[in-house]
Amino acid sequence: MPMSFSNNAKFITFEGIDGCGKSTQARMLLDVLNKNLSIDTILVREPGGTTISESIREILLHSNRGELGDRSESLLMTASRAQLTQDVIIPNLELGKCVIADRYSDSTLAYQGGGRGIDIDWLVDLNNYATFALVPDITFLIDIRPEEALRRMDQSSDRIEGEGIEFQSRVRKTYHDLAEKFQERYVLLDGHSSINDIQEKLLNEMKRRGFVS
Repeated sequence: MPMSFSNNAKFITFEGIDGCGKSTQARMLLDVLNKNLSIDTILVREPGGTTISESIREILLHSNRGELGDRSESLLMTASRAQLTQDVIIPNLELGKCVIADRYSDSTLAYQGGGRGIDIDWLVDLNNYATFALVPDITFLIDIRPEEALRRMDQSSDRIEGEGIEFQSRVRKTYHDLAEKFQERYVLLDGHSSINDIQEKLLNEMKRRGFVS
């Protein structure tokens, strides 16, 4: 059964390939909701967000390439998410706050499923268990060509960011598939647009859905 929170509590997620600009948009939205609209909002990131999850993040992003198996990577990602969902996301939604997540379950489907080739159905079941089947109210997919994303990133990329264009292309395709499948919650935004244009479009979409006024 889907979880039920107060009307004020909204769970907003940002997705996209590395270098798409989603983290910038998430931070900008946090400021708008908290400062401009006086909506009590927190921002979390994945992997991370709790003491345990941050320790897992260090393993995931900074292990030597080839040192961490694909299944282990999938399990660690969802373990980090389980802790974050239990300790931070759900408690804040229960308090009536808005929660913005810089990545959530769909990242595992795109990266470990599309990118690594792990069975998607298994990942869906794993995610549902880890998150108590918590589904975002809205997901903003910042879409960008992998070539442009690579140009934006500096040389100090982490283990997953450094996987290359072919990997990121598979991830991007999976995101497109997810956006097509879950049209009711997905909003596709052109990541090649200016930062302010993207923010304006996502705010307009939130107004259209009655999330903000």
